[in-house]
Amino acid sequence: MDKTAVIQKLNRILELELAGVVRYTHYALMVYGVNRIPIVKWLEKQAEDSLQHAREAGELITYLGGHPSLGIGPLLETYRHEIEEILKESLEHELKAFEEYRALLELVKDKDPRLEEWVREKLKEELEHYDEVNKMLRKPGQIEVYQ
Repeated sequence: MDKTAVIQKLNRILELELAGVVRYTHYALMVYGVNRIPIVKWLEKQAEDSLQHAREAGELITYLGGHPSLGIGPLLETYRHEIEEILKESLEHELKAFEEYRALLELVKDKDPRLEEWVREKLKEELEHYDEVNKMLRKPGQIEVYQ
């Protein structure tokens, strides 16, 4: 296993997950309207999940003898604060996270069972988040997947 490449990928994931904390916290602050409370709770939960994923990635980095990054992934203020726009941005973020985890899986597959199991669990969680956001973007009665 190429530990340097794994640590680099884990640091990229750490930065992306920290960006998720900031992103979802910001989104939660910007929600207005009658459906605010349940949407804010959901967004706050996403921020908590991102923070937990970042912590786990950081622990794995140090287990491997690396140094966790103090960087944060890209944050672009789009000034689009309608709920549908927030969800579309969330969908993009979840897809980026999924791709980073998938790339990490390729580095650790059949080489480190602990890392492989952790990555597979995160892939499952990212897919569940993606699917959840996708369903939220559908109109009532719409069965087909949001594109």
